[in-house]
Amino acid sequence: MALISIPRLVISASWKSAGKTTVSLGLLRLLAEKGVPVVSFKKGPDYIDPMWHRVASGGECYNLDTWMMGEAACRDTFARSCARRPGSIALIEGNHGLHDGLDMAGSDSSAGLAALLDAPVLLVIDSRRMNRGVAAQVLGLQAMPPKVRIAGVILNHVATARQESKQRQAIETFCNAPVLGAIPADSSLLLPERHLGLVTVGEASDAEAFIRVAAGQVERHCDLAAIRSLFDEAALLPLPEAVEVPSSKKEATVKIGVFRDVAFCFYYPDNLDALRDAGAELVFIDTFKTTALPEIDGLYLGGGFPESFFAELSANAGLLRDVRERIEAGMPTWAECGGLIYLCRSATWEGKQWPLAGVLPVDIAYQRKPAGCGYLELESRAGSEWFAAGERVRAHEFHYSKPADGGVDLACQFDVAKGFGLTGREDGLLYKSLFASYAHFHVAAHPEWAERFVAHANRFRIQRLT
Repeated sequence: MALISIPRLVISASWKSAGKTTVSLGLLRLLAEKGVPVVSFKKGPDYIDPMWHRVASGGECYNLDTWMMGEAACRDTFARSCARRPGSIALIEGNHGLHDGLDMAGSDSSAGLAALLDAPVLLVIDSRRMNRGVAAQVLGLQAMPPKVRIAGVILNHVATARQESKQRQAIETFCNAPVLGAIPADSSLLLPERHLGLVTVGEASDAEAFIRVAAGQVERHCDLAAIRSLFDEAALLPLPEAVEVPSSKKEATVKIGVFRDVAFCFYYPDNLDALRDAGAELVFIDTFKTTALPEIDGLYLGGGFPESFFAELSANAGLLRDVRERIEAGMPTWAECGGLIYLCRSATWEGKQWPLAGVLPVDIAYQRKPAGCGYLELESRAGSEWFAAGERVRAHEFHYSKPADGGVDLACQFDVAKGFGLTGREDGLLYKSLFASYAHFHVAAHPEWAERFVAHANRFRIQRLT
């Protein structure tokens, strides 16, 4: 058992939208400006908050999700990501409220993650409509299992100095936790939201300006020295064995194209790192500027918000045609959610039907409520080049669209054991060397994925060259 020292702190909240993301962004920017090496993490399957983290810190943000990845993989990912930046401290932003989760024991909550990583918690409290009663809220969070150490509290949306004084005195009297900041109510600190949560940094009118304001408010109204000291209160972290970053990646043998722009932006950094470690050179493709695919051996189409850009995507006939022809030629392609939609025959959004790549004989329709929202558990029906027969995989979905006629005529990889997927019963369309799904997969939940993808791409490269 190896013991490693990683200064770390979980930023959590009493409930969703209490202000933990604002505080996290402000702290990340201030730490970066002070030259403190920091690696950030986001609890859960979130793609959007990590984009904001990257802008704030200038570094990568990694996901930690105990339900989808498993506890051992979360600890491994945490240690490995910190090892990529020696001497760093780790800021972990929770999701929802501190104790929210699927498991009644709380193992998949932010508190469960804090317990798993043995990390102190900085709690952000929404101060509105409370005074001394706020202490009861903190006491309840302290008592609820899994128990974690709330090392400090930040009051957010504070209305008056009198309210702050009452709340501060109550928390410090009854909860034995210091109040390390009180941020006044500020309408400019409301992050823009959309149907999937926050607006992505690529679509926000001025993400940098918001982060500067957040940093300024945290700097003016919080005790930065005291908050920084909380990171160092974390104990040594025991791991089954020392975790090291690969000293050298495999020499790149294949090129895998990755759609990456404001329409297709949902990628776990661990997935991209895994492809590189397996021997892939990643070629990023902007679907707004690229009219023909470069010479690549595989294609990775992530999720995002294609519905916001159907006019531009549909008008880029050259790229649509190239993608269709390459897949027909057998190029291995992995498509998730927005990527699946792009490969369909058409999509109807806000009353208008848009022609798309036409690889899949499926017409997509959007609805007002989510078709699939939350975790997915999938079981493979039969062996394919992507999955073994009987393989069970955990993933995540969040989509307002589904096939317009409710069914599909192509073979599917999975039966859906939990969640909705493509039709409520099945998911994972298979066509030639294409896998297209509404599921978002993390490599920690499917460890063979990157090696398989690169192996398929290598076979296609050899066939193409002979």
